[in-house]
Amino acid sequence: MIARICFVLAVLASPFKSNIRLEAENAVLRHQLIVLRRKLKGRARLTNNDRWFFVQLYRWFPSILPVLMIIRPETLVGWHRAGFRRYWRWKSCRRGGRPQIETELRALIRQMSTENLLWGAPRIHGELLKLGFSVAQSSVAKYMVKRRGPPSQEWRTFLRNHAPDIAAMDLFVVPTIGFKLLYGFVIIRLDRRDLVWIGVTTNPAAEWVARQITEAFPWDGAPRYMIRDRDRIYGTVVTRRLHAMGIRDKPIAPASPWQNACAAYCTS
Repeated sequence: MIARICFVLAVLASPFKSNIRLEAENAVLRHQLIVLRRKLKGRARLTNNDRWFFVQLYRWFPSILPVLMIIRPETLVGWHRAGFRRYWRWKSCRRGGRPQIETELRALIRQMSTENLLWGAPRIHGELLKLGFSVAQSSVAKYMVKRRGPPSQEWRTFLRNHAPDIAAMDLFVVPTIGFKLLYGFVIIRLDRRDLVWIGVTTNPAAEWVARQITEAFPWDGAPRYMIRDRDRIYGTVVTRRLHAMGIRDKPIAPASPWQNACAAYCTS
């Protein structure tokens, strides 16, 4: 019953459609009949030419979706999107630029960079020019053997090795019963978790934090390292005060709050 109603509505609406739109819909219907006549058993097999035909008609006449019977509209839209991605992948691929250098020259560059550790790209480039090789310095830098610096110790290893010489400071907020905010500042030693200093204020500032650090440690008893987060209150004033007291500033890595937990774990 519903199919008959849809057919009647389509017949009534056909005089109001343009001739080109009607021809596109008729072409889609005829091609679907051709595909069904090719079918032997099971599902209808669509070739790449069939997919290309439907996609091109859909590209110019999106109104053909209601007359598709053997494929779902979502499938056709997926074909169109896949073709669009492939087209732009082909469009954006590099067709020009500097050609690659020979394999022997690349091996020579790697050999020279390995056997002469103090030579950089300018020196190797100059030596290659003397040997008659026409190559850019950027290409030499590209094919040189990348040297890594000495591996640095992990955060957990650093805490374990230097726990007696490490202190940590932090600023936290305490809401009062009168809906006001108090800012607490604490400094602890990591080796025995000794509470070195605690301060409270209603208006925290970098100068106030620097003064708390000065009052917390005597000049001959300051720790070697100070761990802190990356709060903006620890500005130039605080870092200068730490350097003046002989304390090395050790902020935690950005977006790595687990380092605070690691510090507590290593000192437990």
